[in-house]
Amino acid sequence: MRLPAAVWMLGGVSLLMDVSSEMVHSLLPLFLVGSLGVSVLALGVIEGVAEATALVTKVFSGMLSDWLGRRKGLAVLGYALGALSKPAFALAQGAGVVVAARVVDRIGKGIRGAPRDALLADLAPPGARGAAFGLRQSLDTVGAFLGPLIATALMLAWAQDYRAVFWVAVVPGGLAVLLLAVGVAEPERPEKPRPVNPIQRRALAQLGRGYWAVVAVGSVFTLARFSEAFLVLRAQELGVAAAWVPLVMVAMNVVYAATAYPVGRLADRIGHGGLLLAGLGVLVVADVVLALAQGWVALGVGVALWGVHMGMTQGLLAARVADEAPEALRGTAFGLFHLASGVAMLAASVVAGGLWHALGAPATFFAGAAFAALAALGWVFTGGRAAQRR
Repeated sequence: MRLPAAVWMLGGVSLLMDVSSEMVHSLLPLFLVGSLGVSVLALGVIEGVAEATALVTKVFSGMLSDWLGRRKGLAVLGYALGALSKPAFALAQGAGVVVAARVVDRIGKGIRGAPRDALLADLAPPGARGAAFGLRQSLDTVGAFLGPLIATALMLAWAQDYRAVFWVAVVPGGLAVLLLAVGVAEPERPEKPRPVNPIQRRALAQLGRGYWAVVAVGSVFTLARFSEAFLVLRAQELGVAAAWVPLVMVAMNVVYAATAYPVGRLADRIGHGGLLLAGLGVLVVADVVLALAQGWVALGVGVALWGVHMGMTQGLLAARVADEAPEALRGTAFGLFHLASGVAMLAASVVAGGLWHALGAPATFFAGAAFAALAALGWVFTGGRAAQRR
C-alpha cells in the first residue's frame, strides 16, 4: 500500500532533526567527561534525567493535542525548542549550561513526540501503520547515523574542536522546523474533530487491556535499553580513539535504518507479536556480546545487533499503540506510553551508570540482557497473544 506524501515529509523532518541532535549527542559524553570533568555516574544521571524529561513531557502534549483536536502546532513548537537549544552546547563553559540545554532540547522532544506520532497515525492508512512507523524510524535513523558521521569528519578536519561541530548542528535543526511548518498539513476530516477531555475517567477507560499490555511490556523493555551513551563509552574503554568514537553510533544506526522499514512492512502482513519477541531476543544477545567484548570485532558485532533489535522493535511498538488506541485518544495514548517509558529510562540510565561505576561495563550490559529477557516473557504472556491474532 502506497504511503501518503505527508508521511514521507514527517520522516524528512525527523531525519534533519536527528542529524542536528546526533552531531551533538555523539560527542556530548566525551565532551562532558573529558573536557568538563563530569563522572560516568553523573553522566548516567544526566542522560536519565534528560531522556525522562522528554518522555514525561509527551504525556501532557499528547493530552493537549487530543483536547485541541490538532497535532501540528505542538509538533512545530517542539521541534523549534530542539533547534533553539543547539547554540547553548557550543557556548557552554560548564556542565550546568550543558545540562540546561540538554533538558530544553529534551522538553522540545517531549512536546513534539506524542502529537507527531498521533499525526502520523492519523495520516497513515490503517493497513499500513507498521510500514508508516517503520519508514519514519528508518528516516529518523538515517539522520541518526549521518549526524555522527558528519561529526567525525568535522572532528578530524578541525582538530577535535567540539564547539565548532556543535555550531554546525544548528543548521539542520532549523531546516527541520521549516520543513514541518510548510511541508506537512493536518489530514482532511469530513467535520471538525470534537474536543476530547482525556483526563476524564470515562475517556481513559477507552484505553483497553491490549493497550495497557503494550505499555507494561514496553516499560520493561526500556529498562533493558538504557542510554546509548554507554555504547560510546564502551567503545572508548576498548581503545577506540575519540575522533572515531562517533562511528559506533553510525554503525548502529545504519543497521537500524536498514531494518525498521522492511520489518514494519513485514509486520503489516504477518502480525507484530513474533517480530517483537525476536527483537527482544536479539537485544539479549547484543548485551551479552557487549559485556564480554575484548576488542573491536566483538564491539562491532554487539553494536550491529543493538541496531537490529532497534529496527525490529521501535516502530512496531509505536504501531501497536496506534492500533490499540481510539482515534480521539491517540495523543494521550502515546503520551502515557512514553510517560511509562520515561520513568523506566530514568531508572535504567541511573542503574547502568551505577553498575558501571561500581562493577564495570560488563555488569551494565548483563543487567540489560536480564531486563530484555524479562520483557520477552511479559510479551509472551500478555501483548504477544493479542498482537498475534491481528
